[in-house]
Amino acid sequence: MSDTPDSAVRTYIEEHRDAFLGDLAEWLRIPSVSAQPAHDADVRRSAEWLAAKLAETGFPVAEIWPTPGAPAVFAEWPSGDPDAPTVLVYGHHDVQPAAREDGWHTEPFEPQIVDGRMYGRGAADDKGQVFFHTLGVRAHLAATGRTAPAVNLKLLIEGEEESGSPNFRALVESRAARLAADAVIVSDTGMWSETTPTVCTGMRGVADCEISLYGPDQDIHSGSFGGAVPNPATVAARIVAALHDADEHVTIPGFYDGIAPLTDAERELIAELPFDEASWLTTAKSYGTLGEAGFSTLERVWTRPTAEVNGIGGGYQGPGGKTIIPSSAQLKLSFRLVAGQDPDHVEKAVRQWVAERIPAGVRHEIAFGAATRPCLTSLDHPALQSVVRAMSRAFDGQKIRFTREGGSGPAADLQDVLGAPVLFLGVSVPSDGWHAPNEKVELDLLLKGVETTAHLWGDLAAALR
Repeated sequence: MSDTPDSAVRTYIEEHRDAFLGDLAEWLRIPSVSAQPAHDADVRRSAEWLAAKLAETGFPVAEIWPTPGAPAVFAEWPSGDPDAPTVLVYGHHDVQPAAREDGWHTEPFEPQIVDGRMYGRGAADDKGQVFFHTLGVRAHLAATGRTAPAVNLKLLIEGEEESGSPNFRALVESRAARLAADAVIVSDTGMWSETTPTVCTGMRGVADCEISLYGPDQDIHSGSFGGAVPNPATVAARIVAALHDADEHVTIPGFYDGIAPLTDAERELIAELPFDEASWLTTAKSYGTLGEAGFSTLERVWTRPTAEVNGIGGGYQGPGGKTIIPSSAQLKLSFRLVAGQDPDHVEKAVRQWVAERIPAGVRHEIAFGAATRPCLTSLDHPALQSVVRAMSRAFDGQKIRFTREGGSGPAADLQDVLGAPVLFLGVSVPSDGWHAPNEKVELDLLLKGVETTAHLWGDLAAALR
């Protein structure tokens, strides 16, 4: 009997497994640490290596796109079908700093395979999850007999994600016509666990600000002037205390504008996950949970906005006492945002709320950084259902569950600029140790990622027509 498409995919992957892992190890040996200027040439070399490998894979277009910082890689492989949808894959080729003395058991840029795991910086975050697309598209072609993917396939692999993607949005805006797509696949994410395959459906956005409060022109004697002039440190404390009410709701008027309430179905899907709060607290290095009343821990982290105090300071901090009224105080606040919230609206609301709490005799300045928008894909979107079906095939029919990410990332820029839904496809698991010593990737799961992409392009071609 001839191979079925599923078995043909697995046969092809198994036959090319060793070469694939050898190539990945070669890429991991390039220390593309974008945060360290000493590695600028390595980040460039990483981009050049990837562009060459994508051309070798079969992409007729593989280009290095410069930015004011580190270069990105763009590749394109047209389907040849005028009715085929276009899909853009996002990932990054830069990595976090790593050194043996940080606690690595091996040299971080000399990858090792031990007990079915590949150890090395970038193995999971994000080179391994970028690279599985190369073998995946070749397996897709081999199993279907096609000479080009079933979709118009594009890749955008940036080189500054680990440095905060400072030039990413400008790059996307300037190249929007080349990047136009019907759907975006982000392969810079993970699954719930080794035994619970999941698809992420969204990420929170973030806005942050620094508030400076100025009172007297210099520190002054608290005995001579205390109780008769305003104290900027006290004002800072009152602002912090007023951020939340007794139920941990954010008190800023208009902060929650635009947020759609969680549906019963969404809450049930979150509750299905095998969440162990005690283990989660251990990971959090915390001794108790606290958050907005009426929501579970996962709901708070994934689906609700936050207002957090990241730093507070002012006045004397040295040993012993110093009886002064300080001349200034500072606050650093951040706001995680969820779908429906507009960062510009939140910024205006925060500015007005703070201004209303500044007494006469205190001057304040407030500065916001560049905001990242939240992104969320509807559970019934056809592209998301394609990802679920493809992953289920790779995981032998296992039920695919849904998660969200509490953090933020550049995926929202792609959704915002290109107007395309963002889907998340990753096979990394929490034990992979992103950003930590001894980062690794589970090879069985990495090959499941390969298999998922091999099935995905045909499914998306049908779903998005």
